[in-house]
Amino acid sequence: MEFITAENVTFYYENDDEQQNSIIKNAIDGVSLEVKKGEFIALLGHNGCGKSTMAKHFNAMLLPQGGSVYVDGIDTKTEGKTFDIRKQVGLVLQNPDNQLVASIVEEDVAFGPENLGIPPKKIRERVDNALKAVDMYEYRKHAPYKLSGGQKQRIAIAGIIAMEPDCIVLDEPTAMLDPKGRDEVLKAIQKLNKENNITIILITHYMDEAVLADRVIVMDKGKILTQGKPREVFSQVHLLKKHRLDVPQATELAYKLKCSGVKIDKMPLTDEECVEMLEGILK
Repeated sequence: MEFITAENVTFYYENDDEQQNSIIKNAIDGVSLEVKKGEFIALLGHNGCGKSTMAKHFNAMLLPQGGSVYVDGIDTKTEGKTFDIRKQVGLVLQNPDNQLVASIVEEDVAFGPENLGIPPKKIRERVDNALKAVDMYEYRKHAPYKLSGGQKQRIAIAGIIAMEPDCIVLDEPTAMLDPKGRDEVLKAIQKLNKENNITIILITHYMDEAVLADRVIVMDKGKILTQGKPREVFSQVHLLKKHRLDVPQATELAYKLKCSGVKIDKMPLTDEECVEMLEGILK
């Protein structure tokens, strides 16, 4: 069952420079895609490819200038439906400091449910459950500014979870984090998807993060370049490199070995698969 559907979506930004044309090239150029309920999607592409612009269409932060986006059957351009859409699709931004509004962690997580008019007793339950979902319950009385980057990002995610959306869109949530922080956030995302059946759309340029998804959608110059299961997408090494895109390091090594004449039956995606491949070659 499709939860989010984009049909031939087009979007452009106006140029502030009066010396140039008032309209620049399309940020999104005729994109059509579907996201099923409970799916984990990775949306990939280099900077400026349109992936973040597309993410903002999923919860009606931006509205298409051409085509349509539907969330659970609701057209995002329908007047008076923005609130309903944002209750179903939460957006987590790249910098958690842009989403943290309170001086105490649990108060910050409660901010969204309070604005939804949820009764205090229910808010308490939602806050506790959301913090436990991202393994941050023990920090509920802490000040957010004293937390690490990864912990702040998990608090930002908890604030969205407390609103009980069906889908969470994460716009490069690990871009500003160190490896430990990235690992913390990715584990929280996977847990939400697998245990809570929350639809996840992860916007990223890290190939090793995309490997974790059920499906990968690659964008380039405002269009969809290719999509499919991670192994299907990353086996197209030549196509991705032609468009200045990377592949996981394990896949990169296998590709170079294959180009050197080594027989490789299946391209590895992870370090573990790469070790298994090398063991097979060396036997």
